[in-house]
Amino acid sequence: MYWVMVIGLMLVLPVASVLIEGFVSGWMPDALALIGKWFVFWAMGVRLFIAGVSQIVRPSFTAENILGRGADENTNHVVQELGFANLGLGAAGIVAPWIGGTTHGGWTAAVAVAGGVFLFAAGIRHLFKAGKGGKEWLACCTDLVVGIVLLVFAIASLAS
Repeated sequence: MYWVMVIGLMLVLPVASVLIEGFVSGWMPDALALIGKWFVFWAMGVRLFIAGVSQIVRPSFTAENILGRGADENTNHVVQELGFANLGLGAAGIVAPWIGGTTHGGWTAAVAVAGGVFLFAAGIRHLFKAGKGGKEWLACCTDLVVGIVLLVFAIASLAS
C-alpha cells in the first residue's frame, strides 16, 4: 500500500493532472505553470499532509520502516515533530495553487521553493545513508525527483 500511495501521489496523479488540464485548457497559460501547480498540490501538498498525519499518529512506522530505527520515546518524538513540519508544508502545498495564481509566481512558486529544498535535501540525505531498505529507496528517489521538479519550477517562475 505504501508503494502505491507514494508513486501515485508523487508521480502518477501530478502527471495525469498536468496532462488532463493541459489538454482541456490547450496548455494555457503554459505547461510550466501546470507542472508547478499539480506537483505542488499532489506531490508536495497531499503527499506531505498525509505523511504528516501518519507521522503524528503512528511515528513508529516512519521510525522503523523509513529510518530503520527502533521506535523508542525519543525517536517517536522527533518523528512526530517531522510530522508537524510535513503537515504544515503539505497544507501550504494544498492551498497554494488557488491563492495568488499559478502563472509565474504567486504562492505556488514560493511554496515550491520550501518544498523543493526540503524534499531535495531529504533525498540527498537518504541517498548517502547506508543499508537502505526498499521503502527508504522509494522515499529517496521520489524525494529527489519531486524536489528537482519543484526547484526547477520555482527558479523558472521566480526568474520570469
